[in-house]
Amino acid sequence: MDSDALVEWYERTARDLPWRRPEVTAWQILMSEIMLQQTPVARVEPIWREWVARWPVPSAMAAASQGEVLRAWGKLGYPRRALRLHECARALARDHGDEVPADVDVLLGLPGIGAYTARAVACFAYGQRVPVVDTNVRRVVARAVHGRAEAGSPAARDLVETQALLPVRVDRAAVFSAALMELGAVVCTARNPDCDRCPLPKCAWVSAGRPASDVVRKVQKYEGTDRQARGRLMDVLRAAHGPVERVRLDLAWTRDPGQRDRALDSLLVDGLVEQTPDGLFALAGEGGG
Repeated sequence: MDSDALVEWYERTARDLPWRRPEVTAWQILMSEIMLQQTPVARVEPIWREWVARWPVPSAMAAASQGEVLRAWGKLGYPRRALRLHECARALARDHGDEVPADVDVLLGLPGIGAYTARAVACFAYGQRVPVVDTNVRRVVARAVHGRAEAGSPAARDLVETQALLPVRVDRAAVFSAALMELGAVVCTARNPDCDRCPLPKCAWVSAGRPASDVVRKVQKYEGTDRQARGRLMDVLRAAHGPVERVRLDLAWTRDPGQRDRALDSLLVDGLVEQTPDGLFALAGEGGG
């Protein structure tokens, strides 16, 4: 892969995303990475800006309640991410001097920080030469290097292959990682790749005639799912100023009482919702227990 061509393209055309600006801290980059998991940039940006203003350092978030963080998360989806980030903020404030560590192994020891997030923070916040592999990166490598339309299931080799593509120069490697991700996000997209705009002079997939994917995609629906039911229940609790009666939750999802009960049980198990001794329901940390 021509790293020079990719980096030159990125430096010329990269989107002006707020978490890419030089004044942004490692903590603020960490928040963006957690928010961006399975959530589009357009939905993340306004919430991220609010969080940066409200919780500019980990200790500020650590001082907030779980309920406050869940309410501020709004409709970003997968709210367990918010709870884990709150837990991570407490660990950073307590054990790391209110700073996000630069070492990947130390980052991996923090609550809610997985392999991708740890390397993304090390790379984008600290400029380290580490492979950062998300869905976009895997797709670009599958096409440009291996001639496949899709990457298939994640595997341990993904890190090894991406590491091998990194430029030797550390500063160049960090920019290359961002460029590789950007290419997959805006040009080498999953459904409609715009090969005419691709900066890479050689692509194995294009050279092979752009063969069709042999990966069977599962269509993810939202309407009528347990996830939608959970979201409706969370909407009620986020809008409330204290614990609510069960009937308020029952009215939020009337199409399938069994599904509603299942959704509520899962929210309780996940620690997103708690029940008070007198049988009311509230966001985590707001039950008064």
